Amino acid sequence: MDSRMRARLDAMVARRAQLEAELARPEVARDPVAARRLGRELARMEAVLDRYGRYREAERETADLKQLLREESDPELRELAEGELEARREEMERLEAALAEDLLPRDPNDDKNVLLEIRAGTGGEEAALFAGDLLRMYMRFAERHGWRTEILSSNPTDIGGYKEVILLVEGEGAYSRLKYESGVHRVQRVPETEASGRIHTSAATVAVLPEAEEVEVEINPEDLKIETMRAGGAGGQHVNKTESAVRITHLPTGISVHSQDERSQHKNRERAMRILRARLKQLAEEAAASEVAEARRAQVGTGDRSERIRTYNFPQSRVTDHRVNLTLYRLAEVLDGDLDEIIDALASQAHAEQLAGRVP
Repeated sequence: MDSRMRARLDAMVARRAQLEAELARPEVARDPVAARRLGRELARMEAVLDRYGRYREAERETADLKQLLREESDPELRELAEGELEARREEMERLEAALAEDLLPRDPNDDKNVLLEIRAGTGGEEAALFAGDLLRMYMRFAERHGWRTEILSSNPTDIGGYKEVILLVEGEGAYSRLKYESGVHRVQRVPETEASGRIHTSAATVAVLPEAEEVEVEINPEDLKIETMRAGGAGGQHVNKTESAVRITHLPTGISVHSQDERSQHKNRERAMRILRARLKQLAEEAAASEVAEARRAQVGTGDRSERIRTYNFPQSRVTDHRVNLTLYRLAEVLDGDLDEIIDALASQAHAEQLAGRVP
């Protein structure tokens, strides 16, 4: 193990002791927000430090075995010691490889809540129905992980689909898992309205934004244009009776968000601000990476059928993720939220690329 890696791990050992001391302080115990924040940081490093502890134990055993081989002349004992030494070396190699992966730069957004923006792309009503299928898939995936979901904004169609819908997902590690879902999702199936049984191809786009805290994105109230209006579309008895819908436009960037799903104008304004903060955070991060010109398109493309990250083929009950060349023949389970096998494969590829130095 090189000296830089060991220094980082030793610093983590010192930080663990510091966190344990902080959590033991009475004033921290009385502050649930601070206790939760420190507890999360401590929990994140426990597995890494457990591996480092095992590595150091194997390192000590290796030194003892080498000393034994220098002093021992009995052939049988030497053979046993050499076998043990080889086993310890192999263990140290495995642990060092795991620790190298543990120390990869961590996405600072991984613990944040998520705003999932799903929009119907090419394919008309069939694309809107597919957008609804994706919404249900992500809601079931969140339920499997014990995360909370809430629809912040929606533009439903008359037959049960969505032209656009924004879903909030709240829970530990939500962004770390869902961030791989950004892109164009393509569906191949026979629409119920298709009399000839011909397979149609449609698409929907998914954008995954980490939710921004107020302290992360400073918004000048003078930069906002806030409009109220009567809600439109499918929405219940309150639709078109009160000016509860809210549209907020951020004048410097031209970003506009709309919320009408709540009866209360105050709640719709609060939801619209959450969406706006997330979009401004994303724009700032992309600007830092010199990608301003592709701010929205970088994630989701144009919504055209040919730009896709994943295909859902109903006639074959097949799901193919084109980024990792993974094909599963259990479409129903995937649409019911069983996405972990696909996401695990994507996460493994991302880690491998980081380790290879292709991703900074």
